[in-house]
Amino acid sequence: MGFYVEDDGRGIPELKQNRVFETGYTDSPGGTGFGLAIVRQIVSAHGWQTRVADGCDGSARFKFTDVEFT
Repeated sequence: MGFYVEDDGRGIPELKQNRVFETGYTDSPGGTGFGLAIVRQIVSAHGWQTRVADGCDGSARFKFTDVEFT
């Protein structure tokens, strides 16, 4: 089971989708590159998986799987 979170932004190009979870990776001039790396650490600590996909209308969708709902 799982869930997803989708934004309404410009999305993430397919070639960059695997890199966005790397510590220090950013394409924003003022970014630190910590945000999605921290998300991946939290997801991993819960035993979940996450990945980026294309959302509606070209946005980004973050899928979380292996989630156990109790």
